[in-house]
Amino acid sequence: MGLETDVLIIGGGATGTGVARDLAMRGLDTILVEEGALSSGTTGRSHSLLHSGARYVPDDPASAEACVQENQILTEIAGHCVDNTGGLFVQLTGDSEEYFERKVQACHDHGIETEVLSGEAARKTVPALSSDVERAIRVPDGVIYPSRLTAATAVSAREHGAKITTQAPLTDLHVANDRVTGGTISLENGTTETIDAAHVVNATGAWAGAVAKLADLDVGMRPSRGVMVVVEFDGLDTVLNRCRSPADGDIIVPHDERVILGTTSEKVTDPDDYPKEDWEVDRVLEECTAMLPEINADQILRTYWGVRPLYGQPTETDDERDISRGFTLLDHAERDDTAGFTSIVGGKLTTHRRMAEAVSDHVCDRLGVTAECHTATEPLPGSDDPSVLDRFVEEFGGSVPSDADVVDI
Repeated sequence: MGLETDVLIIGGGATGTGVARDLAMRGLDTILVEEGALSSGTTGRSHSLLHSGARYVPDDPASAEACVQENQILTEIAGHCVDNTGGLFVQLTGDSEEYFERKVQACHDHGIETEVLSGEAARKTVPALSSDVERAIRVPDGVIYPSRLTAATAVSAREHGAKITTQAPLTDLHVANDRVTGGTISLENGTTETIDAAHVVNATGAWAGAVAKLADLDVGMRPSRGVMVVVEFDGLDTVLNRCRSPADGDIIVPHDERVILGTTSEKVTDPDDYPKEDWEVDRVLEECTAMLPEINADQILRTYWGVRPLYGQPTETDDERDISRGFTLLDHAERDDTAGFTSIVGGKLTTHRRMAEAVSDHVCDRLGVTAECHTATEPLPGSDDPSVLDRFVEEFGGSVPSDADVVDI
């Protein structure tokens, strides 16, 4: 006999574990399955930036507003899963003054706290900044430690009754009478297990299209890859962003005695099989050096690539950077006449909790459950003690590329 549950969640990244936590807190029987370790997909291969929203104004205000609110919530509930370093958007010689002013105004319009600094004042804050920095905007950016965040979220889900199963690839979705009724997973011991569910949630990010195909459904994902370059550099304790339209090599995220440089944006067709080009590393290093001249190729410790779970229609420029970083909930009952199945696509690590709340609201509505969301106010377990968080990380498979330099296991 197989398992039975109210909700089967596929995907053990931040959003999937967030859905498991939210639904379990509302009293639903919930099972989450993940093919690898928690955070082993996009969640654990990001530049780990806790967005203030400033990156997305003035061009994507909806994403910016979501980041503003979720930044504040994570600061309250996530403890040592995040680090409120603050951030600077720096204008270099030759960068658009008009864009700088538009960003300042847009931040004000969307409730993002800002302070404009002269180049001299910015270099007092970050002495290693380039002498070409003419002005900067101080914003409440920060750093997320993805493996801690996801593990603590999974522990919270489990404490409320959810079952978390890792190293369990989904091999099939069950469809009967135009309804998804569950799935089959492969277990580490070589056996399989069937799970019957009243509702199935596809929270697999860039892999959402592949999972949907198991039910003969098409989800138009537009994944793009980006490289992160980890460099040995002691002394940076503030996130740096280039104050220009998003482009290659415009983010530097501090990680203790290292920094993460990011990133590029190149289309991929398969999130499991894509080229990793040396030119991307060179481009990121060159662009980030314009902000922080003391870094160089000799300091590179490692590189890793991640795949963004982008979703949306092609833009006029056909540039992935023009696709909104907002999220989309796909109700396959309305979209494809296939009930019992929901996909959540797009979004950011910063907004994972909001994405999970939207999915949970939708599932509860479908199942006739009236319980409300409480994930924005209940602190994550262990969040006041890094050593406890790191034990959680070890339990669920270990740290990931985004925070391997910080998590102590």
